[in-house]
Amino acid sequence: MKVVTRFAPSPTGYLHIGGARTALFNWLFARHHGGKYLLRIEDTDIKRSTPEAVEAIHDGLGWLGLEGDEPALHQSTRAARHVEVAEALVANGAAYRCYLSEQELADIRAKAKETGDPVRSPWRDRRDHGDGSYVVRMKMPSDGATTIDDAVQGAVTVSHRVLDDMVILRADGTPTYMLAVVVDDHDMGVTHIIRGDDHLNNAFRQLMVFKGMGWDIPVFAHIPLIHGADGAKLSKRHGALGVDAYRDQGFLSDAMVNYLLRLGWSHGDDEIISRAQAIDWFDLSAIGKSPSRFDTDKLTDLNAHYIRSMDDVALLDLIRPLVTATSDQSEARLLALMPILKERAKTHFEIASAATFLLHDGAPQISDEAAQLLDQPAKERLLKLAKDAPTEPWTIDSFKAFLDEWMPANGVKMKDVGLPLRAAVTGEKQSPSIIDVIVALGRDETISRIEKTCH
Repeated sequence: MKVVTRFAPSPTGYLHIGGARTALFNWLFARHHGGKYLLRIEDTDIKRSTPEAVEAIHDGLGWLGLEGDEPALHQSTRAARHVEVAEALVANGAAYRCYLSEQELADIRAKAKETGDPVRSPWRDRRDHGDGSYVVRMKMPSDGATTIDDAVQGAVTVSHRVLDDMVILRADGTPTYMLAVVVDDHDMGVTHIIRGDDHLNNAFRQLMVFKGMGWDIPVFAHIPLIHGADGAKLSKRHGALGVDAYRDQGFLSDAMVNYLLRLGWSHGDDEIISRAQAIDWFDLSAIGKSPSRFDTDKLTDLNAHYIRSMDDVALLDLIRPLVTATSDQSEARLLALMPILKERAKTHFEIASAATFLLHDGAPQISDEAAQLLDQPAKERLLKLAKDAPTEPWTIDSFKAFLDEWMPANGVKMKDVGLPLRAAVTGEKQSPSIIDVIVALGRDETISRIEKTCH
């Protein structure tokens, strides 16, 4: 059997964190088994589905590298096929036309609520046709129970007494979600339905459609939902929920994929897991049964790891749209200092912000805090330092050696030189190691900044 999985979001908003993890698990399971991963847009709710939401889903999946292996299937284009199956279910006795009026249905529901019985229409056993409009209902079993061997939840049993004769075709001839999802899964050849456990109850109803058509039943795998750090179901009050929001905050897609992977799935004590490793290791048996908690601090720490691990040139390419370099030399300075800048950063936005002083030639704009370090004696010391500095190209070791000789000879200590020097060449009170900074700036630019700032 060739594995086929699917991610089937409803386009009513952004791609939220839970949906992104579901897509990831489907993608990984298909990749692990050399199968196929498909995307289906469940846009049958015309009032709530929007083109903007469809675009947001594709955008989010594209950023995460989780687009389908084939062009996305839009459920709304398959209504005729759904109706065809509904009529086939009626023809083989698995479903029936129900002509109940709204009041008759309300009375049956009220009685069922009192007795605890499922909703059963008297039309389920009739062979004649009524007058007026009708809906098509599945003829659910009346006695016994059904057990689903869920690949995550284990054996789950539901009594047939809780299964109403659900509507699969509305009075206006449109299919319901419960019918459409089964027909599409069958026609797409889906072998494994991996989705949130909020769909577990639906599985027992959808199972009857599979059985009613005599179709092969896919493997069900219902994964626990994601909760907030407080243990409550993840909601808007927990902050940004769309993956696009995290992208816009500077999180890397690899970090997000790694983090989502570890929300409910584990491989020993491994925390940092590459996509290649995830494909090699992923299996449904390692998914836990308890809800996982989304922790932004952990995501941030993981993102910092991926920032530190990035190639400097690739990181520069990522940052380039965020900064404005005034010369080739200024971009080269940024690249030279990247190994140090990325060690301190949680996101690439922080690097772009911290690197402002590297991106222009000439004296920096001095912050109020930095200006307090540049009194007249400090300026005079810096001007003398610039005058005495070696003329050959600076390296970290050579400039350290120069300072080790120059400071005792001039009766000063590093605190007397380092803080004002940082203020003069960066415009800030804090920055990476000042020696690293001036070596990245180079001799001519450093001296130019000192002279323009201190004169």
